[in-house]
Amino acid sequence: MPGSFDTLLQSRRSTRAFTAAPVPRAALEHMCQAARRAPSGANLQPGQFHVLTGPALGSLVAALHEAQEQGTPHRAEYSYFPTPMPTELKARQRAAGYALYQALGIGRRDVAGRRAQFARNYAFFDAPVGVVVTIQRDMGKGCFMDLGMSLMSFLLSAEDQGYGATGIGALANYGPEVHQHLGLPDDEMVVCGIAVGVADQAAPENQFRTARADLETFTSFHGFD
Repeated sequence: MPGSFDTLLQSRRSTRAFTAAPVPRAALEHMCQAARRAPSGANLQPGQFHVLTGPALGSLVAALHEAQEQGTPHRAEYSYFPTPMPTELKARQRAAGYALYQALGIGRRDVAGRRAQFARNYAFFDAPVGVVVTIQRDMGKGCFMDLGMSLMSFLLSAEDQGYGATGIGALANYGPEVHQHLGLPDDEMVVCGIAVGVADQAAPENQFRTARADLETFTSFHGFD
């Protein structure tokens, strides 16, 4: 139906609190199939989706908790943010963080509260399903763009089926630990995680929305009247 895509896109948000309701395997297979339909250069279709639930997910979460408790240093295999972070981008990052913490009642000086909230990334926000997304190490930078399109297709499919989801870039901080725990092939690099489940609509962290840049700040049109 006309407009249905815009409605789907506007309704999608990062879900960070879930009910205990399980997600059927068929629904998850549909999300993964949608992800694979994303375009990719030369049809290379980069990326793998490792879908975990139940004891398999619980075991990974326990391993990540142990890594945090032991003070294991972060060892992401790729850079996520620019260094140094430009002022205008730092402002966006801070605004998004403040909005989340404000919704949760975590004050700006509550360092412990912020750390505890960030640690929830490594528990997949207690979602019933956690997905570990990897890419072959020898893929070029352009393949990360292709994988990003694949991830968006996955998230939109989840939304279309009535599920909440959020990407978890922080999972790459413990990429080697995740890699070892899951026994992944040597040529796979951990890129991110995805939490999937039925959104807890009453949770405050699911109520706020981050702002998006105005059209004129990121577009230019040429040759139009």
